[in-house]
Amino acid sequence: MVAQQGRRTETRVLAVAVAGLMCCVAGCSAGRAGAEDARPAAVGTRSGAVSAGVLHRAAAALERAGSARARTSMEMATGGTRVTIRGEGVYDFRKRSGRLTVELPQDPAGAEEHRPITELLAPGALFMKNRGAGVPADKWVRVETATLTDGNLVTGGATDPFAAAELLRGARTATYVGRTEVAGVPVTHYRGIADLDLAARSASEGNREALRAAAKGFATAEVPFDVYLDDEGRIRELRNRFSFVGGQHRGSVAVVSTTRLDDFGVPAPVRLPEPADIFAGKIAETSGFRRPYVFPSPRTSSRGRSRIRPSSSR
Repeated sequence: MVAQQGRRTETRVLAVAVAGLMCCVAGCSAGRAGAEDARPAAVGTRSGAVSAGVLHRAAAALERAGSARARTSMEMATGGTRVTIRGEGVYDFRKRSGRLTVELPQDPAGAEEHRPITELLAPGALFMKNRGAGVPADKWVRVETATLTDGNLVTGGATDPFAAAELLRGARTATYVGRTEVAGVPVTHYRGIADLDLAARSASEGNREALRAAAKGFATAEVPFDVYLDDEGRIRELRNRFSFVGGQHRGSVAVVSTTRLDDFGVPAPVRLPEPADIFAGKIAETSGFRRPYVFPSPRTSSRGRSRIRPSSSR
């Protein structure tokens, strides 16, 4: 278990066991939302402020869809260095579970090749395989997402797709940008700012505590976003911008997390590890730029703690 405690504006840059990783880089109304809910009343109108209700219903639209293929990217820029981590897999929005293969960037020195990390997403937990740093190749590491100061919105290198959708429950207002296409699918583009505190109060039970942790752990509870909804109100692309301040970096550290969804209804089986398959040993830890824990999470404020429990099991 790794415990961190610090001021809200500090950035966690501890390397926690990813071999060769580089640089630090709504409401619950499910109703029958149709095409009229997913777009402004007049498709051809100019951009302008619209009700955020359509965004609050996006998570429910995904639940109705059942499942989807997910592609993620997470980009961090600090000190003139830019790093991108990409993931791909499937997600079941009704079971709140998914499986992603996360591709890691090359070490800045070019000295090591990284095996992809397999991530299993489940309510309240993240399981990772191929983390390296003393973890046997056949073992999983379990992380309790509510104990991470970012609620695992960035730490795992990919934002849980349903948690990303529930962030939109925190949108107070939104701007209609216009009609466009994502991967050939007609969509409506909205832009706005989500409030993490509001999102946490409106989120499902599985994401509530994680979003509360994120509201405390980030430098600001406001998360700018761009979202593209299809004519059934489902998210086709969602881009969130998170920000860390302080730590051993001067100025802010910007993280852009993008989630793309398609192939709705695809089979998305997820089998969680047995207790015997979860690593119970100590995870190696180093600091600096060369081996951060996928992405660093900000240190928590004095109101909470951030913990990683590799030895715990359900």
